[in-house]
Amino acid sequence: MIHFTVGETKDYEKLVPFFIENELEFSEEEPVPTDIEKCWEVTCGEDKRLIAALVLAKREGEFIIDGIAVETSYRKLKLGKLLLDKAVEETLSRGGASIYLVARAPEFFRKYGFKTVPREEAPNFFECLTCPQYGKNCHPEVMKLDLQ
Repeated sequence: MIHFTVGETKDYEKLVPFFIENELEFSEEEPVPTDIEKCWEVTCGEDKRLIAALVLAKREGEFIIDGIAVETSYRKLKLGKLLLDKAVEETLSRGGASIYLVARAPEFFRKYGFKTVPREEAPNFFECLTCPQYGKNCHPEVMKLDLQ
């Protein structure tokens, strides 16, 4: 039996290397975004090893998932769904009607109701266009979950 703890964290800085290790396109040189609403982490064991995380942010008046990752060996435990549920609950409590994200694994998000939308219909958070992987090894989709 694996014991893990889910909680809020204010330490965005420690999440960035975790996202990078789990193949999200983050740059440690970028300044910490000022639009972060809430961050969650999932830790495991006595050493509280980080195994999953999600960052909920707001841009142009819309809620976005600015990062979500689960360490590969823990992906079958539904930790991603657990974190998505936290983000949905928080968004609703703040009066949000939808959540956007850029998905490298769109099938995961489709299982939970997200739909692909044209980039032009989403807030301006699609930073992939400047990434050297874009269109070569990475074909992300902009997605939206309607909450109402």
